[in-house]
Amino acid sequence: MRESSELENIVSELNASTQARITLHLDRWLGMLVARQGSDLLLVPGAPACIRSDGQLQNIDNRALEGPEIEAAVLPALSSHALKQYRQNQIADSSYRIPGVGRFRINLHRERGLAAAAIRALPLQVPVLHDLHLPSTIESLANLPRGLVLVGGPAGSGKSTTVAALVNEINRTKARHIVTIEDPIEYEHKHVRSIVEQVEIGVDAPDFPTALRSALRQAADILVVGEMRDAETMRIAMNAAETGHLVFSTLHTTDVVSTVSRISDSFPPERQNTIRQELAMALAAVLTQILLPSTNGGRVPAAELLIIGYGARQHIRRNALQHLHQEITMTRGLGSFTLEHSLSHLLAEGRINREDALLCANHPGDL
Repeated sequence: MRESSELENIVSELNASTQARITLHLDRWLGMLVARQGSDLLLVPGAPACIRSDGQLQNIDNRALEGPEIEAAVLPALSSHALKQYRQNQIADSSYRIPGVGRFRINLHRERGLAAAAIRALPLQVPVLHDLHLPSTIESLANLPRGLVLVGGPAGSGKSTTVAALVNEINRTKARHIVTIEDPIEYEHKHVRSIVEQVEIGVDAPDFPTALRSALRQAADILVVGEMRDAETMRIAMNAAETGHLVFSTLHTTDVVSTVSRISDSFPPERQNTIRQELAMALAAVLTQILLPSTNGGRVPAAELLIIGYGARQHIRRNALQHLHQEITMTRGLGSFTLEHSLSHLLAEGRINREDALLCANHPGDL
């Protein structure tokens, strides 16, 4: 929690009318977020506090917030590491727990010179793969012996939820040593058949590369990297996959091709050819997903999966990624499926409407 003197300095900068009404009611807002089953709380200067529910924004207050008020409300919830980040870089991520209410991921940042915050509600229960309504062949990813599994998709598309469900499936059915590296920890796994260690960046390790190098010395069977944000993390993850580990990680991408290209494009041009050779050897599968409005309310995932075989490895080595879509079709027997195949199943079940399916399809003609 932030030192009281610093917090008092921030509050003292507020004008008298704001000081009179400020109550630092972050917990109350988050309680409303949970009660309304929302996913995010957004605190932006000049706008009322609002939440996102089923993808839609709704105000939960009737007055506009001020930047110093937002900062004073959120700072006490940050960890000491996040406070240091915010002082140095004016942006910070932290986890926050309210007993009896829930756990949350806080992102405090600046916009137009003022403090703003986006806070995500973290589910208390680890998801079960079957309950996500993803195609059943995705379960095969939990049975891979080794290799790198990339899960791509836009922000808020459920990537972390899918990875957590795969970890839960392994934990439930196999005796493995699993190490997750996250910023912050989203789902808290209990030891079932596996031993699950969860490393939080800023609390247990300073950064992803350091945590990942350490995990390789901890006799782990399975590594989970919450997000691959830099080339060094990507390089270590590929090496781990090549040396016999099963590695899961997420990327902010849109489809299989962009997910694969994101890895090589993160390195200097003179190294990209070498990285493609390493990636072709390390990669085991690429899964991408999106969320669509459900006809029954809420949202439902549609996905695309490429199980890497000989053909895909050759295309990656040659940087002929435009052929990967065809490779998905050619490896259906291994469990691969296209986004259009997933969308067609959701349409047949009446879970989405045709307009949304056509809008989201990468190849509408195939749908």
